[in-house]
Amino acid sequence: MRRLLLIPALLAALLWSAPCFAEARSQLGPLCTTETTPADQMIDACTKIIALKVFSGEKLATIYFWRAVGWNKKGDYAQVISDATEALRLKPSTAVYNLRGSAYFDKGEYDIAITDFNDALRVGPPSGIIFHNRGNAYRSKGDYAKAIADYDAAIKAGPKSAFSYQNRGASKRALGDLDGALADINEAVRIDPSLPQPLISRAVIWRAKGEIERAIADTSEAIRLAKAKAPVNIMTPPGSVLISAYTQRGLSYEAKGDAAHAKEDYVAVLEGVASDAGSKANQATAKVRLALLKEADAAPRKTVAAPAAESSPAAPPAASVKTPAPAPPAAAAPAAATGRRLALVIGNGAYAHVKALPNPSNDARAIARSLRDIGFTVSEGLDLDRDTMQKTIHDFLREAARSQIAVVYYAGHGVQVDGRNYLVPVDIEFRAGARMTDAMVDMDTIMAGLDDQIRTNILILDACRNNPMAPQLASAGPSRGIEAGSGLAAPASLGSGSTLGAGTLIAFATAPGQVALDGEGANSPFSAALSRHVGTPGLEVQQMLTRVRAEVVAATKGKQVPWSNSSLLGEVYLAER
Repeated sequence: MRRLLLIPALLAALLWSAPCFAEARSQLGPLCTTETTPADQMIDACTKIIALKVFSGEKLATIYFWRAVGWNKKGDYAQVISDATEALRLKPSTAVYNLRGSAYFDKGEYDIAITDFNDALRVGPPSGIIFHNRGNAYRSKGDYAKAIADYDAAIKAGPKSAFSYQNRGASKRALGDLDGALADINEAVRIDPSLPQPLISRAVIWRAKGEIERAIADTSEAIRLAKAKAPVNIMTPPGSVLISAYTQRGLSYEAKGDAAHAKEDYVAVLEGVASDAGSKANQATAKVRLALLKEADAAPRKTVAAPAAESSPAAPPAASVKTPAPAPPAAAAPAAATGRRLALVIGNGAYAHVKALPNPSNDARAIARSLRDIGFTVSEGLDLDRDTMQKTIHDFLREAARSQIAVVYYAGHGVQVDGRNYLVPVDIEFRAGARMTDAMVDMDTIMAGLDDQIRTNILILDACRNNPMAPQLASAGPSRGIEAGSGLAAPASLGSGSTLGAGTLIAFATAPGQVALDGEGANSPFSAALSRHVGTPGLEVQQMLTRVRAEVVAATKGKQVPWSNSSLLGEVYLAER
């Protein structure tokens, strides 16, 4: 459960004291303003009352509020926002601000949601429900200190609030306090054993502790409870509880090595109807994980070097993939991540049909060597065509299911199409009438495949940030751009397709709308700086990227400014502290 509902002080009895014909008083009014009315009937009744044009001001605002509640039951958050906005125009109230803020939350627009919850508290009176809901928005943004403070306030106002205990526990877990998280979630289970959501949250903790059987037991019970009884809170997004429970059980089965049961659960996730941002992210993860497991069943393979291509003036050099080298003794792991440390490193430069780049293979070798030196098991691929690139990525994602820190580094061409980022294999060729994106690798797939609440993910893209939709297919000079354009898309929210738990950092070699230079030496300015700093002992990863940024800006005389987006929860160290 993510949100709680406030009912306006203006109740149906007052509302229907106004003059109206008999049918509206006896039938439409109760259907519109009764919390248990089915969504379609509620919406229809409220719509008919609005059409009567007999109410205005505060009473009409109440009708719009209840119709928004009906839309909320259906998961139609655009309509919720529209009706709530009209209600606020007529009469601002705490309940309506809370409802609209909750709709923005479920759309993944957390800053706007927080603004509405702030207005709800300003209009007053202060409510534990509002503190709880604002805490959810802060938690989704990764601001766990503020989230915990709001849950504290919610629990003070309502000591029997199981959901506030549950969500405070989830915030503590995200900060690495597994024991404190377990205590809070156990209290939520004690307060209301019939709720499935605390069991799902507790399963995440068990998995983080390596207690996979307990995680499976809790998610199985959560699924049983969710099937036995629909969520009593009408603010719970439709289908979200089962989608979450099946996702977590699927990840648990996969961690156990039980692919058959994991696939069954991922199929169940995809059969659900996702209306909120969290459920959509879970379905994206389930889709990728299911495809990886099916692919492994169909053709189990080991990563091997690709066969040499026949010599041809138009053909790129043969793709090469290195199997992971044996890892040296592991360095100290990041906080709350003591498991396997894996990395995927790809360098594409030998393009046949767009501007070739001389340095990505050098860059990839340098970064792979630096990561191995600090204890990572590295999969390394150079000048990969699409098929080999897809296979290399899929092999890595399957292995990452049992890791607790994953690093992905890519050097080469990268483009944005319709707001999504793509990595470009060396055999890319744009043909009239062909779907251009089919020839590339979608970054969202990689992010969804890594999505997990107990893993830290670091994705580093030393790629161009230009859009290939224009007629030109190559820039005039050796930059990592296929042509001038708008650049790679900055992730608007790390909660829409990447991990909400252990944290994700996405680092780009340059700022939005700018070109990442290939460099005049053997390496790009970005990879040269990165390889110098990534292995520095005791250097926290965001401090490391700050040093890299300063060095790149100096080396390029301000032409290139590295940029990053982070939801990391605490200090993460790639090298030993």
